[in-house]
Amino acid sequence: MRSEIVWMIVAMGLVTYIPRMLPLAVFHRVKLPPFFQGVLKNVPYATLGALIVPGIFLIHEDRLFGVLGFVSAFIAAWLGANVIVVVLASVLVLSLYAMI
Repeated sequence: MRSEIVWMIVAMGLVTYIPRMLPLAVFHRVKLPPFFQGVLKNVPYATLGALIVPGIFLIHEDRLFGVLGFVSAFIAAWLGANVIVVVLASVLVLSLYAMI
């Protein structure tokens, strides 16, 4: 592998690592107010909703497939499941539906 490519990979790693590490290093002792803690805890669910909801309207063959995925993800999120559990629940429901 050429050295330019190796240095480019290292530089890209630093560019993605530094913005993630800096807030943790700078604000590790700062206690956020409960309102902001609640907002930050809901960001993954809002992001997941922004990814799933448009996909429901873009499915042309079997609209029930999109609706089932949305409903299963919504129920899992409503019950307070972790984001990965929400995704896995939706995948499981859609896998079972695809087998029928």
